Amino acid sequence: MSVRVRYAPSPTGLQHIGGIRTALFNYFFARANGGTFILRIEDTDQERSTAEALDDLYETLNWLNVEWDEGPIIGGPYGPYIQSERTEIYKAHAQMLVDQGKAYHCFCDSERLQSVREQQMKNKEKHLGYDRHCRSLTSEEVSSLLAEGKSSVIRLKVPLEGKTTFHDMLMGDISRANVDVNPDPVLLKSDGFPTYHLANVIDDHMMGITHILRAQEWIPSGPLHVLLYEAFGWQAPLFCHLPMVMGKDGQKLSKRHGSTSVREFKEQGYLPEALMNYVSLVGWAYDGEKEFFTKEELSTLFILEKISKSPGVFDYKKLEWYNGMYIRQKDDDSLISLLEPYLQQAAFIATPPTNEERELLYKLLPLVKERLKKLEDVVPLVRFLFEDITQLEVADLLPKKQSAEQTLLSLERALPIIDTLNKENLDEVENALVELASTLEIKVQGVFMPLRVAITGSAVSPPLLDSILLLGLKNTKARLQRAITLLKAEVLNV
Repeated sequence: MSVRVRYAPSPTGLQHIGGIRTALFNYFFARANGGTFILRIEDTDQERSTAEALDDLYETLNWLNVEWDEGPIIGGPYGPYIQSERTEIYKAHAQMLVDQGKAYHCFCDSERLQSVREQQMKNKEKHLGYDRHCRSLTSEEVSSLLAEGKSSVIRLKVPLEGKTTFHDMLMGDISRANVDVNPDPVLLKSDGFPTYHLANVIDDHMMGITHILRAQEWIPSGPLHVLLYEAFGWQAPLFCHLPMVMGKDGQKLSKRHGSTSVREFKEQGYLPEALMNYVSLVGWAYDGEKEFFTKEELSTLFILEKISKSPGVFDYKKLEWYNGMYIRQKDDDSLISLLEPYLQQAAFIATPPTNEERELLYKLLPLVKERLKKLEDVVPLVRFLFEDITQLEVADLLPKKQSAEQTLLSLERALPIIDTLNKENLDEVENALVELASTLEIKVQGVFMPLRVAITGSAVSPPLLDSILLLGLKNTKARLQRAITLLKAEVLNV
């Protein structure tokens, strides 16, 4: 069998990390089997579909370097690949089922449907939904109503007895009593647009899809789709329902856990290769030990048998770790090019950078490279070089369990030591500051932490003494003097 799989998102929002995980699993499965990866746009929900969401889809796949073999833009032998351009196909197939007695016109309006549902709830009926009111209409009655211009939808005749079973490659056989399947679901809406179920089944068949890899949330739709394949007399593809992507609290990944759209991760400074690597391991593992995979390796090693049946947990800290590791693999030129947009957005450097700014970035890079988890982290780390410290408070300068008096003395005694700093005596100055802590009988951090905050405005910064050299002794001493003055006012209660 020549493998043909598809990623078929609805362009109703930004690409969710869970959706992209589905795209990657399909993509790597196709590549590992010498198959075809198809992109299809399921935009039959015209009210919610947007051009922005469609652009985001293309941009996301291009950013991740995920190429589709058939689909929008590039075309293919089974197009069009945008469902809103295939409406005549769906209409013809829906009418085919009507002609064969496997579907029927329903003329019930929204008011009647709402009334039926309310009555069902009032009676506490087990099965809620359409009551099949129009299922028994004669062909003459249907023709008469249509001739009158009565609006209708087309519904599938779901069998009233028996059960429907399909095989899932991960979960095994899954059965559902037909009475529990959505009662006679709508296939074609009154506006001529298909519902998801009709369009999905028709397109998968006509595009030769061999394997359907989709989230486990679609398992309840499996029996209905199988019934549709049977109604058309088609062989259903193989199903593989993928484990859900969950937060660490066991709930479906959502905004309350953190960023969920690929655009957000991209804007924060995650690298595409890091995101691809990590997301591919959410619910899939090669051997439980190997953690780093290139796109080419995944395109060779990916097999469905390695997919977990259990939900995959999306760990933001783990993703940060992956990203940091990939950042440190970048050569200096590449990393500086990646960092520049963040520094330009913060108005730290010009667009394009001047020669002096680029020289500074190359000097700065060794100090921040090991500390970056995301590209955007560079902004707070280097802010002290481009902006003065204006919002310093006494509390910011005080280490835990250290008084203002002790901190003031520490800064006053450290100032002349700092004044001797140059490129050749970094170790000597550091040792002198450590010795100062011993002399004052305070912890080493009792000396270094106030210095760091006074000079950089943050308790987290690049290496302190290297930062001072980049800032310059004049600016450094001015900031230290400002902190000393602030502490003196506190100590003297001025």
